[in-house]
Amino acid sequence: MPDKVLSSRRWLRWISRIRRAFAHNLALNDGHKTLIYEQLSESVSLNNISFWLEVIFAAGIATLGLVLNSPAVIIGAMVISPLMGSILANGLALAVGDVVLALRSALNLVLSCSLAILLAMVLVFLLPFQEVTSEIAARTNPTLLDLLVALFSGAVGSVATCKQVKGIAASLPGVAIAVALMPPLCVVGYGLGTAWSSGTLQGLTIAQGGGLLFFTNLVAIIFTAMVVFFLVHFETPAVREHMQAWKAGNRESLIIQNLLSSFPQGHYLKKIGGLPARFLLIVVTMVAISFPLTQSLQELRQEVVRKRASSDLRNQITEVWQQTLGSSSSEDLQAYINKLTFTETANSLNIQLQILTNQFYSDADKQRFLERLATALRRTPDSINLNLVEIPTSQLAENLRVPNVPAILPPPISELQAQLLQNVGASLETLSLPSVAELVTYQLELRPQQSFSLDIIYLAPRELQADAQALLSQNLRQALGLPQTSIRFTRLHPNLGKISPSPTSDLSSQAKAMLDKAGQTLQRYPSLQLVLEIPALGSSSSPDLISSLLALQTYLEQKWQIPRDRLREVTTPATDIQLRLETQSGHEKNGQG
Repeated sequence: MPDKVLSSRRWLRWISRIRRAFAHNLALNDGHKTLIYEQLSESVSLNNISFWLEVIFAAGIATLGLVLNSPAVIIGAMVISPLMGSILANGLALAVGDVVLALRSALNLVLSCSLAILLAMVLVFLLPFQEVTSEIAARTNPTLLDLLVALFSGAVGSVATCKQVKGIAASLPGVAIAVALMPPLCVVGYGLGTAWSSGTLQGLTIAQGGGLLFFTNLVAIIFTAMVVFFLVHFETPAVREHMQAWKAGNRESLIIQNLLSSFPQGHYLKKIGGLPARFLLIVVTMVAISFPLTQSLQELRQEVVRKRASSDLRNQITEVWQQTLGSSSSEDLQAYINKLTFTETANSLNIQLQILTNQFYSDADKQRFLERLATALRRTPDSINLNLVEIPTSQLAENLRVPNVPAILPPPISELQAQLLQNVGASLETLSLPSVAELVTYQLELRPQQSFSLDIIYLAPRELQADAQALLSQNLRQALGLPQTSIRFTRLHPNLGKISPSPTSDLSSQAKAMLDKAGQTLQRYPSLQLVLEIPALGSSSSPDLISSLLALQTYLEQKWQIPRDRLREVTTPATDIQLRLETQSGHEKNGQG
């Protein structure tokens, strides 16, 4: 027993020496500690108007920066974010066992976070577009690495606060800490706002990911702040005496003390909250959140491994092709890989290889390529399926027109056109339009000088932005291997208008004009269908509604030959009949019946 007591005292002396050395290194005396303690206590005051204005401004800037996908705007929100005061105050309260400060800082943090999330929700709900940008997506899948970053950031912020003698402690960490707080909160608001306006589950998934990232950073920063403040040794008699006098004159602290005194067991809180228990609480919380973070890190690792394996396979296919078919003794031969796609399973490898070439390859050449590729990949030739698309260059076409020279005849024009249309269709399948737009169809036209004009018809409530159109056009030209292709985007507005139910079967001139526009569009684009959003039956206006529905269905069928199976009825709380266009693929994707 004496040995255990001696060992315990020896550990306490070592800890005491470390704390004194740490405080001495930061040039901290009781006066500086009192100043920092008082600043942190004042930073969590609820009647500080400037604090709430900073929360509103930071949340608004961060939300708009996330939606606009602008890192510079997001950094601006990070700099002015005032949340650091509440977090450092939480760490200090856990380090010294200050129950009053812990409750005040926790209340301040909950209210400020709720305000930021609510403001982000309102802004997202009011915006005319809701696209998941890369800045939003980057904050929806936190990993264990984010926890480590937050631990280092919290340590840096806490040490910077202890070294600071002048100024407001809440603004000290700047970019090092605020980067991990306000943007994830606004991602939570974005997800909830998206779910609120569109009713989709994707918004809730985004909010869950942003919330996990914020909570991860919050717990890690509080933990490191608690460790730093403990090492600095804030609970000296002089500091404790000064803060007791300060609390006696602070209205919010008196309210919290009175509330604690009103509870029968309130006086036990200080005894229950011992230092080992407080450390254990925060450590257990960090361990609990590390499980989903570790799983996300493992998924990220698997994705990196998959991409690396895919890149290695692509390099192997390209290298074997260059050695087998891409080189020849003929100096005139020129062949280039234009597009390479593949899908790999345990039993098969499907390769689609699109090349620009001055000669057509024989079946023997293709079989030779397959055998060498199978050897390089340690597969059997039967397990590799090759689809080789050969696009002739102008030199090949010129050589084929030389008389009396045995050559492989080129495919007929109709076959080349069909192959080109097939390539266009395959490229459009990989075209990723923004979530607000749906592909309706496309039109390909041969222009003078052997160039092509491609018109993409899409359904969307608003025009695609110019930079989005430019990026999509560039991707399509690369996929087609035709850099001179002229690409145009034509938008169809999904909402056609409203028709008020009428007791007669006669349609107004305005309704006929609306139906004429719908009929022309449906005739021109067979992939579209007309959605009739109608009020629920059962009210006094039901006879008028039925009469109007029969009239417009008959009008479309007789004048525009639109069958009724291309009309779909859905009920809404509205009082008018809303006409809306949708694609069949969009209807199936949304799961509407």
